[in-house]
Amino acid sequence: MSLDRLLDDFAAGQISREELKRELLRQSFIETGCAKIDQLREVRTGGPEVVYCAGKTPDQVASIFDHLNRHNGRVLGTKADQAHFEAVREVAEARFDPVSGLLSIGGAPENPVGKVAVVSAGTSDLSVAEEAAGTAEFLGSRVDRHFDCGVAGIHRLFSVMDELNGASVVVAVAGMEGALPSVVGGLARPPIVAVPTSVGYGANFQGLAALLTMMNSCAPGIGVVNIDNGFGAGYLAHKINMLAFGELDG
Repeated sequence: MSLDRLLDDFAAGQISREELKRELLRQSFIETGCAKIDQLREVRTGGPEVVYCAGKTPDQVASIFDHLNRHNGRVLGTKADQAHFEAVREVAEARFDPVSGLLSIGGAPENPVGKVAVVSAGTSDLSVAEEAAGTAEFLGSRVDRHFDCGVAGIHRLFSVMDELNGASVVVAVAGMEGALPSVVGGLARPPIVAVPTSVGYGANFQGLAALLTMMNSCAPGIGVVNIDNGFGAGYLAHKINMLAFGELDG
């Protein structure tokens, strides 16, 4: 029974308050044996349940995807590998991008909204940048990609500033010393979601140096997500983009 139907039946006096509570609890999650899948996340937050695949066995990921697919018809997984993909496509038609690690059932919406710009410092940051871009696209944002625009060749960044300024939000992805978001934040009008990556030599400390640089940026309008968290950046950027276009109406 759909949530709207359930509430209509309660309003009409066809079910009791206790029956309503029991049904809401029953519908709030799916028990798969290895996970409790949040069925009502999209109703509450406007964004669907997304599967973090790393650390899960292929069979566990396939089971979760199967349940979500039957409930939603569209599923997104992050940090997936080829084994996860092979298992999921046994239960449904799926897509896997080995660069971003995104595994999905169902594609992006046909009419994407607004614009999210994703800019990365180097080619080595591509996997995290594509995770951000692919996440925002799957959720329904139009995405422009501008890769290999790091500060070591800052003229490359200057060449795309018009495109960045035309976006609702910019996702800036960088490893090494992590300077890119500060430069973008000093030049661009949109808010910046900064993503440190674990790319870099020893003193980069697997992304810690870039994270601290971004968190200590003197450029205003920058928010920072965790190291290599392209998904979190893409999800946040999508929400900002939807708010900019009045699409998150609660």
